[in-house]
Amino acid sequence: MIYAARIQSVIELLDEVMTTPRPADALASHYFRNRRYIGSKDRTAISDHFYGLMRRYLRLQWWVKNCGGAVTARNMVAADLTLTTQDNVNEVFSGARFCPALLDDDERFLLKRLKGHSLETSDMPVPVQVECPEWAEAPLQQALGDGFVAEMRAMLSQAPLDLRVNIIKASRDDLLQRLREEGFEAEAGLISPLSIRMRTRQKVINHGLFQEGYFEIQDEGSQMVALLADAKPGEQVVDFCAGAGGKTLAIAASMNNKGRVIAMDVSAGKLESAKERFRRAGLHNIETRVLTSERDKYVKKHAGYFDLVLVDAPCSGVGTWRRDPDKRWRQLGPGLDVLVPLQKNILESAARMVKKGGRLIYATCSLLPEENTEQIKTFLSTHTDFKIKPAVDVLGQSFEHVQDKDGFLHMTPARHDTDGFFAACLIKQGGTDG
Repeated sequence: MIYAARIQSVIELLDEVMTTPRPADALASHYFRNRRYIGSKDRTAISDHFYGLMRRYLRLQWWVKNCGGAVTARNMVAADLTLTTQDNVNEVFSGARFCPALLDDDERFLLKRLKGHSLETSDMPVPVQVECPEWAEAPLQQALGDGFVAEMRAMLSQAPLDLRVNIIKASRDDLLQRLREEGFEAEAGLISPLSIRMRTRQKVINHGLFQEGYFEIQDEGSQMVALLADAKPGEQVVDFCAGAGGKTLAIAASMNNKGRVIAMDVSAGKLESAKERFRRAGLHNIETRVLTSERDKYVKKHAGYFDLVLVDAPCSGVGTWRRDPDKRWRQLGPGLDVLVPLQKNILESAARMVKKGGRLIYATCSLLPEENTEQIKTFLSTHTDFKIKPAVDVLGQSFEHVQDKDGFLHMTPARHDTDGFFAACLIKQGGTDG
């Protein structure tokens, strides 16, 4: 494909994202699946431009609006080219076959006003410069304080590719050696002892080592949540909001296939997909259970039964903006007015299954206080039989840099080069740990 044809694909993709209430990655997959004639190099170039543009979306939108233009996919892409690459937009929008149609008068007027400017300017509000949407500005300022700008800027970059070693099948050193021998640029992760970070975004899911279950793709921050759970062989464990089973896999592996892990979720489809991941990993200590709701009868019947209950709660996903930049400027799922009460209900219900001396882990991939510390404080105010166990007491003093002042696991893009993760370890009093 010529460059202009690639730009036309970017316009088409962006238009779908702006008009279709589905995640950008799903729309992109569908777009390329229906256009198999687009080669791998072109697909990579189109995807890189598309996701880069979405990371610049709020700044581009600010420019388009301030220059009197309509926020359309064509205007956004043309503005992006003008402000970032200084391409000759008239040549790109040539009207030739497979290329963007010729610019109309309004579009030419917009580009005339944009000419000579760069993406950021001193007139641009700081939240716009760092791509922070209005709804999240105040709580993120509260949560991040002086680190607000640094953290938000860190979330403008592309997330790294992290692997979690399946310790049932290999050690990290062994897997690193095998990956390097086969030409992969890989290095040991800096935080999780099970992490391997790929220096380039190589396609690993088609490799035999992945197909044989030697590793999973999992952000290093997410790996640390599973390590905080500290599941041991022989324990009875629940992953209450298991979803696709990423943390379930890590927990089951740490138990060396001994004991029992029940992966629960309200989505039967997600649990069914997770079963293939469990099989590939060689894990036989996992069973699945579909819940009717967070108040499913099974929960009441098994009150006080489990050594460990993990609640990886549904959340806003603010911590994953590096991976899902479209979440910044459009809301596809429920808002905080729905999520916060739901998180509270899930936490209270799941806590019933923890036995005395057992652990309750509450986690989100959010940086917002109302989904994290405030949820825990609210829970503890009415559940005095639970106490906080500081993260370093579980992980060790060498992990002090991932613990916040309240004793919670708190990982952020700027400080740890991971997605944003929060996790609290709570012990139910009355047992050997209580």
